[in-house]
Amino acid sequence: MSSCLIHGPKDKDIMTKFTIFILSLLITTTIHAQQQSPIDGVDARSDPSEFAKQLGSSDPLLRQRSAEALARLAATDQLKLVEGYQLQENNKEVRLALDWALYRMGKAEALYRVVDDLDSGRQEQAIGYLSELESPDLLYPFLKRSNNAPRLNTGLLKALARIGDAQTLEIVKPFRESHQPYVAEAAEIAHDEIEKRLAEPAADTIRARPRTVEKP
Repeated sequence: MSSCLIHGPKDKDIMTKFTIFILSLLITTTIHAQQQSPIDGVDARSDPSEFAKQLGSSDPLLRQRSAEALARLAATDQLKLVEGYQLQENNKEVRLALDWALYRMGKAEALYRVVDDLDSGRQEQAIGYLSELESPDLLYPFLKRSNNAPRLNTGLLKALARIGDAQTLEIVKPFRESHQPYVAEAAEIAHDEIEKRLAEPAADTIRARPRTVEKP
């Protein structure tokens, strides 16, 4: 018990220094954790250069989130920088995020790489990006390719389930009879999801519109 007691000024000085060291370590760890946290709340007021700087981070998740932020901002002023990072990136999830950012910055060919990643373990990540496309029309040419792997077609149909419109129903229709594994199921789900979404505004309109009686 006596060995645990502080005996003199020297011991107190050691304890004070140790306490300061621990506090400094805790503060540094907290700041580091905040810097490494996923990026959210990106809007038009965000500074693209701040996200661009973090593409060189040692944390792949931070690099991915930074690329996604630049994609949301469509930060064309960072195009050359993002192209450079995309060429040297070894992490496949980060590289996919960089491809999406490049597409959003105007590099149309990058969309091919995003679509091709549907046939990989990054399918959900790619679907998330493709679901942000401004029009489902952009996916139709890919769906019409005859040499697509089943997983790629399934991924396209899942993306179209989220953003498809009335025209998409006709595009999806033939795939409901597909013999590729899981494709027919994905097509059925896409068809149902699109119909359900299209019906919602119509139902609201019917409720809001006064009832009329047609003349015979």
